Amino acid sequence: MATINKFEDLEIWQLARKICKIIFEYTSRTPFYKDFSLRDQINRSSGSIMDNTSEGFEREGRKELIQYLSISKASAGECRSQLYRAYDRKYITKEEFEELHKLLIQESQKIRSFINYLKGSDYRGVKYKT
Repeated sequence: MATINKFEDLEIWQLARKICKIIFEYTSRTPFYKDFSLRDQINRSSGSIMDNTSEGFEREGRKELIQYLSISKASAGECRSQLYRAYDRKYITKEEFEELHKLLIQESQKIRSFINYLKGSDYRGVKYKT
């Protein structure tokens, strides 16, 4: 944590941003674009991964960061479930599904690893420094 000064430095946030870009690209195409409910839901869940990571980081405390990272990880799972629906409805190809599914699995694993690191760390957070 000592070398990371802003949430944009976090690898998990960078990967979440990449996932958001891909999701937006896919949902901007017809017929996916016309499925308003799924389109909005998958965009919100992918955005939630990066947003909760950044919000937790900005709260400047280890416990709060862990809490928000848990929400980010759950959002990655939600997004993965919605990805199956998009594939089943033939909005994306098998290759697109597999690429994004792989990225979402990686993201979940990286978030879990970061949470485990934080749980084992003595780091309390910036706001507790004197």
